[in-house]
Order: sequence, then C-alpha cells, then structure tokens
Amino acid sequence: MSSPRIAIAHDYLTQRGGAERVVLSLARAFPEARIHTHFYAPEQTYPEFRDMDIRTGPLNRIGPLRRDPRLALPLLAPASAALRIDADVVIASSSGWAHAFPTQGRRIVYCHSPARWLYLPEDYLGDAGHWDPKRLALTALTPVLTPWDRRAAAKGDVYLANSTVVQERIRQVYGREAEILFPPFSPDLVDGVQEPIPALAGWAGEDGAAGGHHLVVSRLQPYKHVDAVIRAFDALPQERLLVIGRGPERDRLHALAGPNVRLVEGLSDAQMRWAYAHARDLIAASHEDFGLTPLEAGAHGVPTLALRAGGYLDTVREGVSGLFFDRAEPEAIAAAVGRSVDADWDPERIREHAGKFAEDRFADRLHEMIPTRSEA
Repeated sequence: MSSPRIAIAHDYLTQRGGAERVVLSLARAFPEARIHTHFYAPEQTYPEFRDMDIRTGPLNRIGPLRRDPRLALPLLAPASAALRIDADVVIASSSGWAHAFPTQGRRIVYCHSPARWLYLPEDYLGDAGHWDPKRLALTALTPVLTPWDRRAAAKGDVYLANSTVVQERIRQVYGREAEILFPPFSPDLVDGVQEPIPALAGWAGEDGAAGGHHLVVSRLQPYKHVDAVIRAFDALPQERLLVIGRGPERDRLHALAGPNVRLVEGLSDAQMRWAYAHARDLIAASHEDFGLTPLEAGAHGVPTLALRAGGYLDTVREGVSGLFFDRAEPEAIAAAVGRSVDADWDPERIREHAGKFAEDRFADRLHEMIPTRSEA
C-alpha cells in the first residue's frame, strides 16, 4: 500500500474569508498537497499561504484581474481547462470554478455553494442597476456558463456540502446527493497572542474591555447586509460596533457609519483574536450558506446574533450560543442587540457548542474518504 498523491483546488486566493480558511484547514490535513487556483494575491489573503506550494493559472499574470477576479468572469471557464492537475485525488474547494479543473484522478468536491452568479444572481449583483456592466455581462454569459457548470459538476466523484442549505441547493441545481461536512473554525483565530488594534485606540477603551464592542466580521458585499447593521446602531448610540472586512461596499458603508461605528480591514490573526475576545457579541445579518464566524466567535465564548436563515441554523443554537432575528432590517437587529445585552450568556457552554465543529473532525472525515493506491 502507498499513499495517493493529493492536490487541493480552489477558485482563487485573493481575499480573507471563510472559504480561504477552509483551504488552510485542507492544507493542514494534507500538508504535502499542492494548491491549484486561478489567482493568488499574497497581500490580499492569509499570510500562511506564503509557505505553501501554490500553482496558478495564466491569468494570474494580469494584475487587474488578480486584484479583482470578478473582472475575469468571461475568461474563467476556458481558463479552467488550462489548470490540469496531476494527482490521484483532487479535493476541490469550490463555489464556481475549482470543480471544473481537469484531472484524471478522483475528484472530491467540497462545495461552498453552486455558483451564486448563475443560480442566485441577485445575491451576487446586489443593487446593481439594469445597465450595470456586471448585470449585462451576466445576462450574456449565463446561457453559456450554466450548461458548462453542470457538465463540470457531473464529473465530480463525490460531492460534499458545507451546510443543509447547500446540500439542498446541490440537489436542486445539479441533481446530486451530497453528504454534509461542516467546515471547521480555524484554530488560528483561537490560540495565540492577542494584539489590540491601533486604529481603535481611545474608541475601544484602554484595553478594549470597557463595556465591549459588538462585532461584524464580513466581506463588504451587498448581500451581507452590513449596511442594515450599521443603521441599527443609529438607534443605539450608547453601544459601539466594530466592522472588520473589505469589499466593494467599503466607501458606501464608511459614509453610513456614525461616531459609534468603526470599520477596519487587513487585520492580523493576533488582532482578530483580540477583536473576538473583547466583543460582547457577533452580529451576522446575511443569508449565508454556512458562515464560519459564529463558530470563531463561539470559540472565544462570544454569542452570535444571527439572521434566522441559511447556514446559521446549523451553527447557532438559540439560547445557548446566540439568538436569532427574523429580518435583516435595522429595527430587528437593534432589538436583538438589546436582548443580547440583557441576556446572561455562559461562555463555557458557548465554547462547548463551537467545539463540535473542530478542525480535527473535519480532517478525519476527509482522510476516511481517501483510499490508498492499492484500494483505488
């Protein structure tokens, strides 16, 4: 018996988000695996990737596309054919492209969601107008990309869904049954030193513990509803909100923010630990397919106030690790903040709940799915 050659595929490594955290978990589970991706921008994603063997596609040489892969949308389907992977097993972390990278090996697709721009276009476009270039491009490309995407999905040997919502979406879109394997929270955001955020000096108190802040950790995309959270704090002047993230909504959200709201980005893991550890609660207002942030907060004993929808139904246990609000609207969010402030949360019970989503369980299940070469 011998160990098969494992490779990891991912759409693109150009941001700091939950899917990229999953790739780090995959890399820890399979440390000899190469990572194949369309784009890699070291300055835009997690620094741990700098020590890994990452192979990129030809479009990575074009700076504007590397900085914003959405600009490459018309090119990514044919470019995927150039990312041929020589391995016995490919684990594809995919929300649109990586499941299509060619290989002769066994293909395990870990699906974060079938492509939003094809099957949930309004989530992807947000409030883009009728003549917005992104909307026009999608209108033209969807009839071509949809059959291409479904052909790529049919080539996967095994499909894994990151939540019950995505499991059902895979069934509806691809006609495939997928096992649920919840993604883990990253130990990098739990263990280690904490470092205060210089930009919050004074605003957050001497050590960040004076009353605590409420926290949003999110890409600044329209469907994340960060604007609704910021507006909720207009009615909560005595409370403070810290928003961590970057994205195309950045300038608009800065303009919305009152004096009790701060937006920051590009934090180190040590600063992220500090932000979580000193928070009163995490606020998660988007329709997420899974959503790792409640688990990252929970590992610090911090509760989550979440929209009663999507993957948060998998990760938030009401009354134990958090509570729900029913609408992503400022009034509903403000009311949830009031209930959380008055609640008597038990940090140890919150940590115990988050522990059910530990990285070792995730890695063990994937290893069970990898045959030896003699078995293959």
